[in-house]
Amino acid sequence: QMCIRDSHNRYGITLAADLYKPKNGREPLAAVAVSGPYGAVKEQVSGRYAQTLAEQGFLTIAFDPSYYGESGGTPRYLTSPEISTEDFSAAVDYLSTREDVDPERIGILGICGWGGFALNAAANDPRVKATVTSTMYDMSRVTANGYFDAMDADARHELRRRLNAQRTEDYRCGTYARAGGVADPLPADAPQFVKDYHAYYKTPRGYHPRSLNSTGGWNVTSPLSLLNAKLLAYAEEIRSAVLMIHGDKAHSCYFSRDAFTRLQGSNKELLLIPGAVHPDLYDRMDIIPFDRIEAFYHQYLK
Repeated sequence: QMCIRDSHNRYGITLAADLYKPKNGREPLAAVAVSGPYGAVKEQVSGRYAQTLAEQGFLTIAFDPSYYGESGGTPRYLTSPEISTEDFSAAVDYLSTREDVDPERIGILGICGWGGFALNAAANDPRVKATVTSTMYDMSRVTANGYFDAMDADARHELRRRLNAQRTEDYRCGTYARAGGVADPLPADAPQFVKDYHAYYKTPRGYHPRSLNSTGGWNVTSPLSLLNAKLLAYAEEIRSAVLMIHGDKAHSCYFSRDAFTRLQGSNKELLLIPGAVHPDLYDRMDIIPFDRIEAFYHQYLK
């Protein structure tokens, strides 16, 4: 494992990434860029995936996206559907120019919210030959529509009113209010999926001091850019291979099920893990289907 800091996106934001090289393998190698979950850092989940894939023979990087973790970008603690998608292409830039990587054999892997950004990158960047999403969120959909599409236009208007009022306050104060991470302690009426998040981010199982979900959360106004964007607008135009993985008991499973119905071609697959909830695919090595992921990348990154 090595740490790299010389990768940057088209906005000049430096991306911090951990590099994992296989012990054996004939160069030039197939490579995979990994990021996510939404609000996590590379030391939590993406590094676990990247290390395992390196053990399977791929050169991998696990990167912190722009504006948080060890990556650059100010103001801190925000996301943008364009820049967060761009970060995957920036990772492809870096991998494509390494002498030990075959630029025609590069894939990406996005976890949770970065699953949606990975699909968007695959639609926009034909250099990506294979994409895996794990426990995927469509962050633009959940921001604009709420969980299970429960929000209507009036609720969106109220959300926009509140977020833009916060913009005024942030400008006045010269600071950015934080939304708070996963609730701790949990309220008595917390939904089960919030309890699942707490069990990961707020306990030794997954806590990390740089993780937004473990600590102070995103900027309050961060959702504004997601409200006016449809992240998967061109999902039908993804020509490269896609493997979508989700727990069938996850509250978020509908994001993967619905996105998969829009994908076209015989090189697309949806794999549901029986009994798994959303964070199970963060660290449950007994159920994360690394054998299927390995076979998928070997097939499409020949």
